Amino acid sequence: MAFASIYVPDFILQAVLCAEPALRGRAVALWDGTPPLRSVVAVNDSATQAGIEIGMTEPQAAQFCGVEKRNRSRTCEESLHIALLQMGRTISPRIEDTTLDTIVLDLTGLHRFWGSQEKIARELARRAAELGLAVNVAIAANIDVALHAARGFPGITFIPRGEESKRLGRLPVRTLSPSVEILETLERWGVSRCEELAALPVLQLSERLGQEGVRLHELARGASVRSLVLAESEMRFEEEIELEDAVEELEPLAFLLGRLLDQLCVRLQAHALAAAAIHLRLTLGDAFEKEPPIRGEAPAAEAPKNYEKTMRLPVPMRDSKLLLNLLRLQLQADPPQATIRKIALAAEAARHRAAQNGLFRRNSIDPEKLELIIARLANLVGSLNVGSPETMDTHRPGAFRMKRFAPTPNEMKFRRKTGHTIAAANRKAEDEPKLRRATVALRNFRPEWLAKIELREERPLHISFRGMRGRIVAASGPWRTAGDWWQEEAWHHDEWDIYIRFDSGALFLERDLPGEVQDGLYRIYYDGLRRSWFVRGRYD
Repeated sequence: MAFASIYVPDFILQAVLCAEPALRGRAVALWDGTPPLRSVVAVNDSATQAGIEIGMTEPQAAQFCGVEKRNRSRTCEESLHIALLQMGRTISPRIEDTTLDTIVLDLTGLHRFWGSQEKIARELARRAAELGLAVNVAIAANIDVALHAARGFPGITFIPRGEESKRLGRLPVRTLSPSVEILETLERWGVSRCEELAALPVLQLSERLGQEGVRLHELARGASVRSLVLAESEMRFEEEIELEDAVEELEPLAFLLGRLLDQLCVRLQAHALAAAAIHLRLTLGDAFEKEPPIRGEAPAAEAPKNYEKTMRLPVPMRDSKLLLNLLRLQLQADPPQATIRKIALAAEAARHRAAQNGLFRRNSIDPEKLELIIARLANLVGSLNVGSPETMDTHRPGAFRMKRFAPTPNEMKFRRKTGHTIAAANRKAEDEPKLRRATVALRNFRPEWLAKIELREERPLHISFRGMRGRIVAASGPWRTAGDWWQEEAWHHDEWDIYIRFDSGALFLERDLPGEVQDGLYRIYYDGLRRSWFVRGRYD
């Protein structure tokens, strides 16, 4: 049995650096608190060399030039902690959520898949580096030994069974996280290392420090035994960032969205998943300046505090650049009407798309590229004018609406059936022409053509439209349809199916006729609201 502990040094600082990768390599200091009592709570090595120390007040730290100063972001810390847990679950299903900066993994049986413990430790460090984290990894047969070794030793550490007390003895006592009172007492005794604490007699230590002293003595010797407290499995893919300065324009917003999408896609890829939908939530600040209301007019409604948008994808994707382009197009079409103070992205996870390419068939356009093309067209002509036409559940003639265009791939389905032979397939092909039946389709004219009708005994006799005149040889009807009388778009039609024989001397004055006009079967109707006749289409 073995356990691996992952510890993130300077966790609150690395959380900010993950949200702002541009700060890497610079001197960075974080402060926390309520003005004017804010003080520095974390610094990196470059800031320490510049002279900034933990505990400095905001006025003191402001005197140093060349140091990037940021507020502590608990939102970024929570997002980073969730990412750390999800990264651990890609290696082991049994994981303990110890603290924000520390997790413990059960490595029992994982050598069959991942190999030796050295390979597992390197894989953990590599996957943490993909998230932009510098971590310490320690592997031991005892949970607490692995935990304290990760907090005390940099890099990758292996502690063989039986050497726990020897290896932990070099660590300072504060690594065991004692209370402030006990730590001060041990310092007065001259006990600063774990080996010195382990050398003390347990009975006298219990009399002076109580049960807490006995527990620290066991930890220093590497003798404490406990079970792993399993964390609840929760697959959330979310990234948030709080902005120091409000963002007003699309370009800086797209830059921030690109960073968050990169982190989301890395986390999705670690779980062999992709995003089926992206949810964007913006916390808004001050509204953009508008013209003052005219005297006597009612004041404008209060601007919303949040801006939310959901981007549904035709197939699961994890290409951060493509997702960013789609989000930019949606934001260009419907931009927020106020400054942006906070950005939150969430992804709905789904299995990544897997497609089998054909050997002798040309591949169609990728759904990802097709979605980007459709988004660009929608940005140019409007989202209501791009998509697939869908008939509506109504009796209104020709009623349709545009739905999202999401074609399904034509996959070859192979079925094995008993007795299915080549001869049977040939017989089926020979019988197929006999089963075919003639079908009639109505070719609608859009827009419908205005017509003039001559009636005799309330039946159409002659018709003229678009410079043509013909005699109605046969007519069937009328069929009356009406509806939506309670709306402005009501209709009241009397439809006829007629056979027209055009005069030989008719003049064809229009150039936009649909192909060669000839005698045939047409559909006409009388609009009772507009009091006019129209030609709806021709039967083919």
